[in-house]
Amino acid sequence: MMNEKVKIIPKALVFPFVLVTTLFALWGFANDITNPMVAAFKNILLISNFESSLVQFAFYGGYCFMAIPAALFIKRFDYKKGILTGLGLYSIGCFLFLPAGHAMAFWAFLIAYFIMTCGLAFLETTSNPYILSMGPEQTSTQRLNFAQAFNPMGSLTGMLIARQLILARLNPATEAQRAELLKLNPDALTAIQKADLEVVSGPYLVLGIVVLAFFVIFLVSRLPKEKPTVDDASDKGNMATFRRLLKNSRYVSSVMAQAFYVGVQIMVWTFIIQYAGHELNMPKVQAQNYNMIAMIIFVTSRFVCTFLLKYIKPGNLLMSLAIGGIMFTSGVIFIKGMTGLYCLVAISACMSLMFPTIYGIALRGLGDDAKLGSAGLIFAIGGGCLMPPLQGLLIDKAHWFSSLSSIRVSFVLPLICFVVIATYARFVSRREERSSVQ
Repeated sequence: MMNEKVKIIPKALVFPFVLVTTLFALWGFANDITNPMVAAFKNILLISNFESSLVQFAFYGGYCFMAIPAALFIKRFDYKKGILTGLGLYSIGCFLFLPAGHAMAFWAFLIAYFIMTCGLAFLETTSNPYILSMGPEQTSTQRLNFAQAFNPMGSLTGMLIARQLILARLNPATEAQRAELLKLNPDALTAIQKADLEVVSGPYLVLGIVVLAFFVIFLVSRLPKEKPTVDDASDKGNMATFRRLLKNSRYVSSVMAQAFYVGVQIMVWTFIIQYAGHELNMPKVQAQNYNMIAMIIFVTSRFVCTFLLKYIKPGNLLMSLAIGGIMFTSGVIFIKGMTGLYCLVAISACMSLMFPTIYGIALRGLGDDAKLGSAGLIFAIGGGCLMPPLQGLLIDKAHWFSSLSSIRVSFVLPLICFVVIATYARFVSRREERSSVQ
């Protein structure tokens, strides 16, 4: 009986667990086919680092906009309906790339990204607490870490598609050559831009078809169904839940830490290509290889760290990883050449466990409040909405240090994020120590 109680995934819930876990890979794919598009749009449309990073603003802005409505939706209805709504919005966003490409309008691509991630907000707000609920509470963090381990697999696939089917197929003309062509032959540049935007749109259209297929699979599948009580679904019940969450210091600090974590993750993975290009004159296709290496390290580290959670308390492990992140980010800022790039890639080993660990710590013991609690944590993904444009602005403007390039100076922002996470981890560790003593 004891073995049954401590199983990570009860036998009766294996199929629903596997099905929902596929969603983690699906939104990981969307995240990391999109990160290289910041550099791609900059080159195609001849825009600044700040303007091109608005891709991330639109992409992660969808999470901010839809996180709380998604949580209220699943609280009133159920997890399955939340998943179906998310998949529907996800596919619509993908299909909007076709008219955006034909219009050759950057703003239209931003709208497509925004709608796509409104769907992703539904999926993440639904799937994370759903996975936590599929078994005993004492193994919930391990269960979420295991499911989250498949997220970077989707991410790695997205990176590969971005490299092979987008970056490698774009016209090889540099920004300088395109700027010169704009002066000499604008029509020729327009033809190049139109062809490049069609290359960008193609994989997203295929992705839309795949997501639509998953919609059908979930529609016909039988999943565990939770129905809220009438009080839980009411406005009064929701406000009571929000008040309880705001009084929970562990939850509030977790939301703040999650915002800084997501910010650092998106900044690191978005600007690997720019760092390699600026510091080492590396072509975008070759630089994307280092993005993929970073993801492989991330995946490997997540499995290793999930195993270590059996022996090390989450807060202590999180603090060790944050300190490692501080050290490697300092290397990115102060060390030139390939060594700096290696430090940038190595940061991914330190980020591997942060999102699911913070998520699990935040929702531990919340019961049904986890449905709305998850909204705050998905809303925290807004860190990925605001921080990349700030880093892009630093890259465009930070020329104050004669010894440091603007791209290296810009990594002060990820450094600050890791300091915040380390501080949060210390707070959690102290609480864990007090709990173990009691």
